Formats: sequence, C-alpha cells, structure tokens
Amino acid sequence: MRALVIGGTGPTGPFIVRGLLARGYAVTILHSGRHEVPEIPAEVEHVHADAYDAQAFAGAVAQRRFELCIATYGRLRRIAEAMVGRTARFLSVGGAPAYRGYMNPALLEPAGLPVPTPESAPLVREEAEDEKGFRIRRTEEAVFAHHPHATHFRYPYVYGPYQLVPREWCIVRRVRDGRRRIVLPDGGLTLCHYGYAENLAVAVLCAVDRPEAASGEIFHCGDEEVLSLRQVVEIVAQALGHRFEIVSLPWELALPARPLVAQPLTTHRVLDLSKLKQRLGYRDAVPAREALAATARWLDAHPPAAGGQEEMVLQDPFDYAAEDALLAAWSEALAAMPRARFAREPGYTLAYSGPGGRARTQPGFEP
Repeated sequence: MRALVIGGTGPTGPFIVRGLLARGYAVTILHSGRHEVPEIPAEVEHVHADAYDAQAFAGAVAQRRFELCIATYGRLRRIAEAMVGRTARFLSVGGAPAYRGYMNPALLEPAGLPVPTPESAPLVREEAEDEKGFRIRRTEEAVFAHHPHATHFRYPYVYGPYQLVPREWCIVRRVRDGRRRIVLPDGGLTLCHYGYAENLAVAVLCAVDRPEAASGEIFHCGDEEVLSLRQVVEIVAQALGHRFEIVSLPWELALPARPLVAQPLTTHRVLDLSKLKQRLGYRDAVPAREALAATARWLDAHPPAAGGQEEMVLQDPFDYAAEDALLAAWSEALAAMPRARFAREPGYTLAYSGPGGRARTQPGFEP
C-alpha cells in the first residue's frame, strides 16, 4: 500500500508518517524541502515541490498513484483537484475558522460561539463577514466536490514542536526572562480548544483505520480536555519550575495578553469532539496537561530567536517596561478605589456549600 502525505515535516507530520509506516504503508512525503526534520524515518521517500503552486504540484504527482493521500499542507483546493484519479482515499486538514463567529465573535448575538461548537454549526456565509473563514468554507466544498468520499478534519490551534505560532512561547520566554507577574484578562477564564500535534495525528489515523465510518465526513479534532488560559499559564510555569503571580485585569486593559487570547474578545472556542470519539474511537494519546508541559520544556530547550519569525507571528513585543507601568497603574487604581459597603453583602446563593458558602445546619452527620 502506498500513501502520500502532503506536508509531513510540520508539527503533526512525523506522527502521521510513523503511524502509516506502522500500518504497513510505503510512505512518500511531498514538501518544499526547506525544513527537514530528524523525526522522519530514513525509508520515507521525499518529493520536493511547492504545494502552494498548483502547476508544480500537479507535475510532481502526474505519474503517481496512491491508495491513500493525506493533505496537511498547501493549496488544498488545487491539491484535491490534482489528486482526482490518483488516489483511492483522500483525507484533508483544514481549520475551525470556517465557523461563523470563530474569527469574529461579534457576528453572533450574543457574541461568541456555542459551547461546545458542533460540526453542524453555521459556517461563514459571505466574504464580507470573514474573508479567511469564507475561503476555508469554499475549500471544504471543493474537496468534497472532487472527492465525495473524502474525510476532512477541522483542526483547532496546534501546539507542540515545530509550531510556527507557539502560543506557549509567550509564557516560556517570560519565565526565561525572570518575570514574576503575568497579565491575564478576566481571571484567565477563557477556554480555547488546542490540539497537541501527536493527538491530532492520532485523530487522522483513526480515519485511516475506519474508512467506512470516515467516508464523506467532517470531523473536529483536538485535545479531550480544554484548559482555561489560567491553567495553561500555571502548567507551563510549573513545568519549568517557575511560579507567576497572575494579575487579572479587565479585557480592555489587558493588552499584554492579546497574543495569548488570539481574538478581540475573551469568549470561548470549544469544539465538540463527540462525533470523532463515537464514530472513529478517538482518545488522546497524550493528556493535555502532559502535552502542554512537554511543549513548554521543548520550547525552553529550543527557544525561538528573539525578534524572529515566531515572535513576529505572535505579535508579542515582550515590552516589560510597558507591562510594569500598566501593573503599577492598576495597583494605584485599586488602592484608590473606595470600598462599597452593603447593608447585607451579596452571597453565592443558598445552593452553594463550598468555601465561603452556606454553613452546616447540623454540627455533624447522623450515622
């Protein structure tokens, strides 16, 4: 059996490639050749071509036939078109921004995606709403027009080694630079779905293993546990033996946290994984907390260059003087805040019995 992986050297590629080899496939990867990674086994064939150049890609696969093609990279519409008649099965990877409200939560009323968001949620309707989301939707339609029995995955944000948008670096660099405080908006309670590279590869391989259940379907994938932004910061810091004082600011003031939130509101982005789990039997290969800690340690051992591509994409200036000035102004504002006195202080309702809640009505329990 022959499999073509388009990409293969990015975050999920090595895991997909090794999974295919373990399943008995002879694997070819098609990529630009600019980034070779040691995780790709020696027996894998490399074809170097620009997957964003439709003509170059078509020329590279012109005389080839495969039982399976997994497209993780490149201009997907043209790849799907070029692979017609050249593969028995076509699996493709796109993104969650196809949903209406993913990139622009204010499109929905009230603002924000449903939690969790199912695969049946409304997609971007027109280009004026969200140009990127509209292009992703049209690409998905093109995939199934060319390959009616294809399987398509909507990836969330990806993390792990070789990620070009390493959110965790915003935290790791602050640890390395000895920062003791970090700004988070609204207590860091925002939930945003991420997927560890190995876990996303497992999801794709589940479709390889269950062709009938995967045929003609779209699936979400991502980690089973969705961590809050505060949990992400605490887990990353702990993995590096560090502890932050987390300073909660209103979103309107929490400018340093914008690269961590990655959208203009602190609304949630949580994908429903039930279809992937029930139909394809997916389970995380690596629990999210372990995966996040491993990613933090990897970034600490392989730090991006200061001012390099990753930091440029993240748009985090690491302007500590400005952060300190903001924190000082916030401390002054809190100190000057008059204390509001209630005749009867609001409670957590009588249904709440946790810390600070309703006291026991009896000193003990009956045996």
